[in-house]
Amino acid sequence: MTNDASMTHDQDSPFRASARRTLHLEQQAIVALAAKLCTDFDRACELMLACQGRIVVTGMGKSGHIAGKIAATLASTGTPAFFVHPGEASHGDLGMITPGDVVLALSNSGETSEVTALLPLLKRMGTPLISMTGRPGSTLAMHADVHLDAGVEREACPLDLAPTSSTTAALALGDALAVALLEARGFTAEDFALSHPGGSLGRRLLLKVSDLMHRDDRLPSVPLGSSLRDALLEITRQGLGFTCVVDADGLLAGVYTDGDLRRTLDQHGDLRALKVDDVMTRPGKRIGPDVLAAEAVRVMEDNRITALAVVDGEGRPIGALHMHDLLTSGVI
Repeated sequence: MTNDASMTHDQDSPFRASARRTLHLEQQAIVALAAKLCTDFDRACELMLACQGRIVVTGMGKSGHIAGKIAATLASTGTPAFFVHPGEASHGDLGMITPGDVVLALSNSGETSEVTALLPLLKRMGTPLISMTGRPGSTLAMHADVHLDAGVEREACPLDLAPTSSTTAALALGDALAVALLEARGFTAEDFALSHPGGSLGRRLLLKVSDLMHRDDRLPSVPLGSSLRDALLEITRQGLGFTCVVDADGLLAGVYTDGDLRRTLDQHGDLRALKVDDVMTRPGKRIGPDVLAAEAVRVMEDNRITALAVVDGEGRPIGALHMHDLLTSGVI
């Protein structure tokens, strides 16, 4: 049986040889874009940064798919944007575009009729237009306020027909715009999380202890003066590996954990007469409910513990947080 890892390119199957040619051509197309960057790219970024409305991205066919992705990338990185289908724009959706917006129009040929049909309307509205085409002398390029050259030497398609290298180049140039704007705005990971609350980054940065903690009848708790047996029963019943120990005023006096039990067994021969007060950890690690869950992870890791008591501003236990809760929520 042939070992694929040891095969040279000369031994590639026709499929893999074709794939390598495609990837090489598309790589060349992206590298060539860097040499085409000029002050027009700066002007495009400045227009988009100064935009008081939204960046409206449009394109037809394959360029339309790329335009949709560029709009989504801009919107998720601090530049409000949305996609408008150019065909629908001519039949009412142009009402989505206002003079305060900036339009980014994609067309490899620069002659796509559905896109060029918008030119007089945009000019009448006074909406700034940035074009991204493969032909600087095209109608769209010549009538735009700013033109971005996304032209490629050839498509990766062997017929030089199917949009392949050209769409890859346009997508990469759109990413370059988004990242340049992101950096100019000082966009942070916290900002990113606010627009991605369902993602793992959003969970890490936005969830608070109060969102995850066990409360009410799921809060392990025994009063000060309880027997060690009662404390162990409470730990077992709640299954969080510890229990809070509260004083007569309801304040957290300490905690008793699985780790404390191991130390108790090492130091005491007879457990039956022990009170939880004698062996608990004082005052016990604690955290507030409004603290970010990511901070709770750090506290647990620094102290090599797996659970925390959650207390209010006066020190009363109101919840319990376990490392398992942080794992299942995607915080870690």
